[in-house]
Amino acid sequence: MRQLRSEIVIESSAEGVWQVLTDFDAFPEWNPFISSISGEASVGARLKVHISPPSGMGMTFKPRVLSVETHRELRWLGRLLLPGLFDGLHSFVIDPIQENRVSFVQGERFTGLLVPLFGLLGVFKATERGFEAMNQALKERSEGLG
Repeated sequence: MRQLRSEIVIESSAEGVWQVLTDFDAFPEWNPFISSISGEASVGARLKVHISPPSGMGMTFKPRVLSVETHRELRWLGRLLLPGLFDGLHSFVIDPIQENRVSFVQGERFTGLLVPLFGLLGVFKATERGFEAMNQALKERSEGLG
């Protein structure tokens, strides 16, 4: 198992951050890590997600949405081919600190037989840089709406 986590404070309401985070059509305009998402942010839905990690290999996968708590959390599970080979449980969590200030945490827990190989290939370092770049871009876009 391997876990990644990136946190940032955003000077915006939870509603404002949620609006940016779930406006999938606008991702190509601002998101340097997740360059596109199609599908519905609803439990059980299948998304089509394309990631472009900095200095990493881009990939498209089709995760299933596991949890949606409006203004609070979006969580999905992505898999490479078969369960148990390389699974990623991805989460976006918005935690209000004050009226117009939130903590945004993006995380992923990787499990499966190929986790050590992906670690050797540098996938996790590139993904972590992608999380940080996306969080910063989400901050800028969310604060710009206010």
